[in-house]
Amino acid sequence: MTVELKNQYLTVQINEAGAELSSVKSAEGVEYMWQADPKFWGRHAPVLFPIVGRLKDDQYTVAGQAYHMGQHGFARDNDFTVVAQSSTSVTLELTDNATTRAMYPFAFRLRLIYTLQDHELTVAYDVHNPANQDLLFSIGGHPAFNVPLADPHGSLENYTLTVAPKKVYPHIPLQAPLNDAANTDQLDLTKPLPLTRDFFKDDAVILDLDHQETTLMLSSDLDDHGVAMTIENAPYVGTWSPYPADAPFVCLEPWWGIADNVATDGQLSHKMGINRLAANQTFNAQYEIKFF
Repeated sequence: MTVELKNQYLTVQINEAGAELSSVKSAEGVEYMWQADPKFWGRHAPVLFPIVGRLKDDQYTVAGQAYHMGQHGFARDNDFTVVAQSSTSVTLELTDNATTRAMYPFAFRLRLIYTLQDHELTVAYDVHNPANQDLLFSIGGHPAFNVPLADPHGSLENYTLTVAPKKVYPHIPLQAPLNDAANTDQLDLTKPLPLTRDFFKDDAVILDLDHQETTLMLSSDLDDHGVAMTIENAPYVGTWSPYPADAPFVCLEPWWGIADNVATDGQLSHKMGINRLAANQTFNAQYEIKFF
């Protein structure tokens, strides 16, 4: 089932399967979201929970017990329930069940809240711990945006990535699929960065945001259309497009978590970027996407 949000500027489609944002279309007919062509990547904007990225050997341990989990966790492959809805907002919920507990031994309530206002969509995460023990988790977004947007003759190379604040950011390299934070280098984003396919040759490009409010914009001289994502307080953001395939989309990915470090010992409590939520507490995070 699909939920529709709509105002005079935008029509938004969200799948109950995975609580996944699948379409944002302007009143003029411009589709901003990647339409999940499996030739390149068969998803639109998966929700990453309870891990971001990959675990070493796809496994981790809690209290001496080993558990197996695939890349980005299981939320993207589960059906959510709509618990509140209006013409411009929807709240979708996923709770633990026998299937999730077999790979993740925690009770949780995950809510995704989408709110449309004018040209902007807010995506909010609400993670609640209903248990009497700490909840260990990561969460993040993975929205993919069409490049080109309105001009069918354009390509990724016609787009630039602009980041504010303008500065030199710590860049966390990958020994794919794991992070190599011990060899963090720098990426100069003091001016707009022209995108190339080779920019993604080592997989996702990960910036350490240090929880600073940050805006990333994809835009082009081809037309006046683009997207600007403002991330409230995430420690990391990833940018990704397949390589070497000439895929016509770019992902901007706000992360409250990160793939395992190359030196991980496999214990979830030691995982780089893991969030620890106390009993009966709630974690909130969000980002906003402006479509123009």
